[in-house]
Amino acid sequence: MNIQQIRNATLVVNYTGKKFLIDPFLADKGTYPPFLPSLRQDQFNPLVNLPTSIDHIINHVDAVIITHLHLDHFDEVAKAVLPKDIKMFVQNEQDAAEVRNAGFQNVEVLQEDTVFEGIKLTKTKGEHGRGEILKRAGLVCGVVFKHSNEKTLYVAGDTVWYEAIQEVIETHKPEIIVVNGGDNQFLQGGSLVMGKGDIYEVYKAAPNATIISVHMEAVNHWTLSREELKSFINEKGISSNVLVPDDGESYSF
Repeated sequence: MNIQQIRNATLVVNYTGKKFLIDPFLADKGTYPPFLPSLRQDQFNPLVNLPTSIDHIINHVDAVIITHLHLDHFDEVAKAVLPKDIKMFVQNEQDAAEVRNAGFQNVEVLQEDTVFEGIKLTKTKGEHGRGEILKRAGLVCGVVFKHSNEKTLYVAGDTVWYEAIQEVIETHKPEIIVVNGGDNQFLQGGSLVMGKGDIYEVYKAAPNATIISVHMEAVNHWTLSREELKSFINEKGISSNVLVPDDGESYSF
């Protein structure tokens, strides 16, 4: 497989020769207002440009996976440029209705036993924060990819560490785990996605896996930088286990 970090949570995953686009956030730098109330209230989103052209990102995509419908995971540009007949996977019927309303005709709700082109896709749970902030953040999912010719891949989505993540790891034994690790926060309510401690818990649960931290430094409410995370994993002696890609960087497994 090949996994390319595009920007934020947007990934291109080539898995058994099929190209998946995950959480497409495709607007030019500074297109949307900042997420409020939070840090960098004067900076418009996304904070950085795409590392490659939109045509390169969406060309020959076999399927799109949208873990939830927040702007930084499925934006107006993605709605405009993606072919309306492309295969779209979403987390539930409510999201499916919204994606169909945007004109997409081939929308499927992920299940625990979804199969696409011989690849098993398993929807996984996530919690987009802890406590009261969950009501505001809404429902999210992750997905596990399995095929006899590939390593098992777990894309956790916008979630913090909690017992369901441990259960996914114990059940599916993923060899590659992608986490959203920018520790994004509003001024109150705590972490919306994983921070350093959460990522360390993922490592402890899957010490033989390769962990890739994405969703970093691309929207205004991030609080964990790539450099800080790299320093942390160096201190913990796990820099060979946890990868922190720059936008545009890719890995093959």
